[in-house]
Amino acid sequence: MSVRVYESMAVRSFIVELVLVTGLPFGCASTSLPEYFVEPLPEYNALFYNEKGWTGADASYSVALADNVTLWLYGDTWIGDIVNGKHKDATMVNNSIALQRGKEPSTATVKFYWRRTEEGKPAAFIRPTDGVGWFWIFDGIVADGKLYLFLMQIIKSGEKGVFGFKHIGTWLGEVENPHNEPLEWRIRQYKIPYGRYSKNGLFFGSAVMRDGDFVYIYGGSEDWDKGMSGRGMIVARVPYNKMADFEQWRFFSDGKWGADIAGISELFDGTATEYSVCYQPALKKYVTIYTECGMSKNIMMRLAPTPVGPWSSACKIYECPEYNWHKTYFCYAAKGHPEISAGDELIITYVCNSMDFWQMVKDARIYWPRFLRIKFDVQEK
Repeated sequence: MSVRVYESMAVRSFIVELVLVTGLPFGCASTSLPEYFVEPLPEYNALFYNEKGWTGADASYSVALADNVTLWLYGDTWIGDIVNGKHKDATMVNNSIALQRGKEPSTATVKFYWRRTEEGKPAAFIRPTDGVGWFWIFDGIVADGKLYLFLMQIIKSGEKGVFGFKHIGTWLGEVENPHNEPLEWRIRQYKIPYGRYSKNGLFFGSAVMRDGDFVYIYGGSEDWDKGMSGRGMIVARVPYNKMADFEQWRFFSDGKWGADIAGISELFDGTATEYSVCYQPALKKYVTIYTECGMSKNIMMRLAPTPVGPWSSACKIYECPEYNWHKTYFCYAAKGHPEISAGDELIITYVCNSMDFWQMVKDARIYWPRFLRIKFDVQEK
């Protein structure tokens, strides 16, 4: 089962306290934030709820493949049946994808994809070519006619419980023919040379955004001496047509772009492993959406005038009600999806999970993407 966080043993006591007691209420301290309101989107929830085949997953990154085609990227995924609200005759694979055609949920269609073993059993859509561990798919982007996917390589750590895995590397998947049927994709894998996968990690792929001639690749830098607020946003950028040329990557440090990753700057603390960054045209600002400190009932928002900041203070925009359904439940993976959003709004997803795997098995209400809309009031007063 994926909990999709990579904290060390030293910080797990902080995680349990955060999940089982409360989130840390930031509120909206910045007077520069616009007026907005947030509402659930039951019609989108219904579009992604299935009781046969693909019956739930986490992560939920989105990429525009065409004006009316959205690619969804998932982590650990249930394949099987839901009977009387429980998973039955089900298998969990490490990743899957989906194609959504149309943006209006009442008329849109969604088709899910995973692979099968020679014996016909469900299998992950993409696996490491080096044969080590498995991939969780993070963000992606279409650049220079190809689709690029950020792939987190994970292995079992030997520890018991839901945290019994370890992040050991990040790969860039390059899809040469992204407009073909996904099961026909030709995928190359390139190991990203930048990263640190020890107690205090450093990684890229949490969010990806094109802005002008560059692709901005966001990630996290972790300092667990700071506790749960110890994950900071970092960013690299690369020319739009040079995604897989790692020598062209540049890292933002102290207000400048440079080739040396050693001095990379944290843009703010308290972010998540997964988040989103996008340009909001109605606000004429960049927006990041994330779950507070990675695991919390609180979904947070910050705004900035440029892709690198300076970022506003954090604003808590929503409390996930599923958090209160059971003492073992927690919420995470909040992010925005401009691909399916109108100009004055941002559609958001998040996931609820359980610290108890078997509780998750018997409650199919959780572990699939929940949809929200944040609508901004940009009218002149």
